[in-house]
Amino acid sequence: MSKLSSAACCGTSAPTQQKDARGKLLKTFIVLLWSQQAMTRTSTCIYHFLVLNWYVFLNYYISQQEKDKQKSKIFQNGGQWKYLTFLNLFLQAIFYGVACLEDTLKRMKGKKDIKFVTAFRDLLFTTLAFPVSTFVFLSFWILFLYDRELVYPKHLDGIFPVWMNHAMHTSIFPFSLVEIILRPHCYPMKKKGLTLLAAACLVYISRVLWIYLRTGTWVYPVFAKLSTVGLAVFFSLSYIFSASIYLLGEKLNHWKWGDLGQSRKKKK
Repeated sequence: MSKLSSAACCGTSAPTQQKDARGKLLKTFIVLLWSQQAMTRTSTCIYHFLVLNWYVFLNYYISQQEKDKQKSKIFQNGGQWKYLTFLNLFLQAIFYGVACLEDTLKRMKGKKDIKFVTAFRDLLFTTLAFPVSTFVFLSFWILFLYDRELVYPKHLDGIFPVWMNHAMHTSIFPFSLVEIILRPHCYPMKKKGLTLLAAACLVYISRVLWIYLRTGTWVYPVFAKLSTVGLAVFFSLSYIFSASIYLLGEKLNHWKWGDLGQSRKKKK
């Protein structure tokens, strides 16, 4: 009888031990998963902080060039803000500033209390930060490789060193791609997103035309080569190109994150 009872005890304890082992494995897995997510959030926060400081430095560097009498000639008739390149650098600084703010508030208050900041961050990135940075990168290098005098005359090499040229026109694109990979972004309805992008394009085109009417000089040499019809076609194609980039960003976001961003939007 004692042997039978001990065997029965062993038989009942074996499943219990297996359950305990499975429970420990599950707890270990949850802890590891949570730790990995925490590390990802920390890495993202550090990345945003570093990129923010990089863009702040670039904006400061450019502002210092404007104080130099010899170098300040390129800033005449409209200042530095007539150039889309410099506007983009300022835009990126704003976006990464908002991203850093969102990272900090998320750690302090949690996701539910910062919905507005998260929504603004996503709207800023999807409709402006990604399309504009990608447009500047692609349009600059296409024109530069075709004929640099159309967009970045050779005399500018004496004002901006090579590393600065790449900081303004090359690194902006990888930074935007990394942002898509790091976290999902909730895209607005296509009509809303493309309308906001069109409004931004219209504002910049209006400023370019206003500067020309006021000073008689074009912001970029390429505009001087075009007729009135040519300018209309150029500006129209530029918006179509920007809209295509917007749609590309949406596709990349969906490819990387699936419906995560959209499901987050529905929860709101």
